[in-house]
Formats: sequence, structure tokens, C-alpha cells
Amino acid sequence: MNLQTPLTIGAVAKRAGVAIDTIRYYEREGLLPEPTRRPSGYRSYGEGTVARLRFIRRAKNLGFTLEEIRDLLALSADRNRGVKAVKQRAQQRLADIEARIAELERVRAGLAELVEACPGHGAPETCPILRALGGEEQP
Repeated sequence: MNLQTPLTIGAVAKRAGVAIDTIRYYEREGLLPEPTRRPSGYRSYGEGTVARLRFIRRAKNLGFTLEEIRDLLALSADRNRGVKAVKQRAQQRLADIEARIAELERVRAGLAELVEACPGHGAPETCPILRALGGEEQP
């Protein structure tokens, strides 16, 4: 016998910190199981849905894609290889983030150089920023 009080979609959304449309989207994408329906046709959820939504939201905040989250959810139930595989996925995500940071630092350095070289006045054709964006090489 389940003593848990069923939750409405609005209550689940509020407790998980997501929008109702997000819950429906995750259901369509297979990240959430299809909820039971009340006789009225309204969806009925349990606390497990709230926990799963929090998991998905936190994983998204760490940069995981929905496909990767789907994998993580499946691995979380794998008692034999789950933790090892989850660590591998997290290591890959970390490597991807570090590569993006390196690229952003390169872009920042280039932009800082252009900003420093631009006097902020004069003819547009002499502006190093506009010349760089226009594809011209700087002298």
C-alpha cells in the first residue's frame, strides 16, 4: 500500500524548481516515466518524480546534454558498472568544459588586444576592431 500523497504537476514543478512545460517535455523525451492518471484525467506524480527532476536540473547545470542525462539516469540503476561509467561521463564532460574554457580564454585575449589597439575615435576604416571583423589583417 502506498501511503504517499499523489502530487499534481503544479506541485511537482514547484518542488523541483522547474516549469510545468519542462515536465511535459521531459515526459515526451522519455526522461520521466509516464505518470499515472487520476479518474479525472489529470496527471498524478510521486516524490520520485521530484527527485528525478532535481537530478536532471542539476545535471543540466553541470553542462550535460539531455542524451547524456538519459545515460546517467540509466547508469544510476546499474549496480555493476554504474558508478565507474558515471565517473567516465563526468570526466569527459570536465574535459569538454576545460577545452571550452581554453577557447574562451583565447577569444578573450584576442578581443582584449583589439580593444587595446582601438583608439575609440577616428575613421571607421582605421578601427582595428572593425578591420578584424571585416576580415582584414592588421598591419
